[in-house]
Amino acid sequence: MTVSLSPARTRWALLALAIGSFGIGTTEFVAMGLLPDIARDLLPGVWEANQEEALSRAGWVISAYAAGVVVGAPTIAAASARFPRKTVLTVLAAVFTLGTVASALAPTFGTVIAARFVAGLPHGAYFGIAALVAASLMGPERRGQAAAFVLAGLTIANVVGVPAVTALGQSAGWRVAYLVVAGMFALATVAIALSLPHGPGDPHATIRREVGALARPAVWFALLTGALGFGGFFAVYSYVSPLATEITGTSEGFVPIALMTVGVGMTVGNFVGGRMADSGAIRAIFWLFGAFAVSLTLLIVTASSLVGLLTGLFLVGGSAAALSPAIQTRLMDVAGDSQTMAAALNHSALNIGNSIGAALGGAVLAAGLGYLAPTWVGLVLCVPGVLCALAGLAVTRRAAVRGAVEGEPVPARVV
Repeated sequence: MTVSLSPARTRWALLALAIGSFGIGTTEFVAMGLLPDIARDLLPGVWEANQEEALSRAGWVISAYAAGVVVGAPTIAAASARFPRKTVLTVLAAVFTLGTVASALAPTFGTVIAARFVAGLPHGAYFGIAALVAASLMGPERRGQAAAFVLAGLTIANVVGVPAVTALGQSAGWRVAYLVVAGMFALATVAIALSLPHGPGDPHATIRREVGALARPAVWFALLTGALGFGGFFAVYSYVSPLATEITGTSEGFVPIALMTVGVGMTVGNFVGGRMADSGAIRAIFWLFGAFAVSLTLLIVTASSLVGLLTGLFLVGGSAAALSPAIQTRLMDVAGDSQTMAAALNHSALNIGNSIGAALGGAVLAAGLGYLAPTWVGLVLCVPGVLCALAGLAVTRRAAVRGAVEGEPVPARVV
C-alpha cells in the first residue's frame, strides 16, 4: 500500500527513520573499534596474559548483540504485524534507548553480554518495518531505493557516528560512548512519534500468515545468501582495529579513520545497491558478490601499506553494503503476503552473519593464524553465498515455469 504525503512530509518521515538506523549503526558497529578498551576493562586478567585471547572473548559483545537481532526479528515481526507501524516503530526505538543505557551501566562482562543481547532484540523488526514504511512512501517502483534510504542512516553512522563515538570511547571510556548512543535513540524515538503518518494496522495479519514466509524455499535461500555475505564482511570489520595496528602498523588513534573509510564505502555502496536492485535484485546480488570477492582479495594483498588498507576497506565496505538493499528487495519479491516477517528476517540473517563472522574471525585469531586470517574467512564465505543465490534463482525459475503451465505466471522481477 502506497501512502500519499506531501514531498516535505515524506522527507521528514524518511529522515526520522534514518535517524533510528543511524543510532542502530552506531550501537552495532562502535564495539569493533572499542574491542581493546572493552577487553582491558572487563577482562583485565585475560588481557594481561594473552591479548589475542582477550580480543577474541571481547568479540562476544558483538556476537551477543547479533544473537539478540536473530531472536528478536522473527518474534517481534510476527507478533506486531497487525498493529500500526508507527506505534511499533516508536516502541522499538524506546526499547533501543533503554537497552543501550543498560549496556553502558552493566557492571561485569557477563551482564554487558546480557544487556547487548537485549539491546539487539528490536533491531531486525525495526529495519524490516521501516523498510516497508519507506516503500509505501516512495512507491513500489522504488523499493530498492526506499530500503537504501532507511539503511543510509546505518551507513552514514559508519562515516560520522562510529568514528566519533569510537574516539570518544577511547578517551572518555567505552561506557560513555554507549550513553551517547542512547541519546541518539532517544532523539529517534521523538522524531518517529512526531513525523510518521498515522495509519491503521493490518487486521488480517496473523502470526500464522507471517510465519508462512518460512514455507517458501526462495525466502530461505535469500536469507542464507545475506547471512553468508555479511558473515564475510563482519569477519573483517569486527577486527579492523588489530588489522590496522598489527598489519599496517598504525596507532590506535588511527582506527577511527579506518572505520570512517569503511563507512564511506558503505554509504556509497548502499545507494548503488538500491539502484541496482530496482533494475533486478537477483542480478545485482551476483554482480555484488563478485565485487566483494575482488575487494577482499585486494585487502589481503595490500593491507601492509596505508593506502592499500584504506582502499581495501573502502571497497569491502561498499560492496558488502550494496548487497543489503538488493537482498531486501529480493525478499520483498519472493515473500508473498508475509512481507513484515520477511523484511525483518533479512536483518536477522544479516546478524547471523555478524555473529558467525565475528566468531570465525575471533577463532582464527585465537588459533594464531595471524591478523589477516579473518579477511581470508570473508573470502571463503563468498563461495557458499553465491551458491545459495544460484539455488534461490533456480527455485523461482521452476516456480515461474510451473505457474505458466497452470496459468498463473510469476512476476518477472522475481526471476
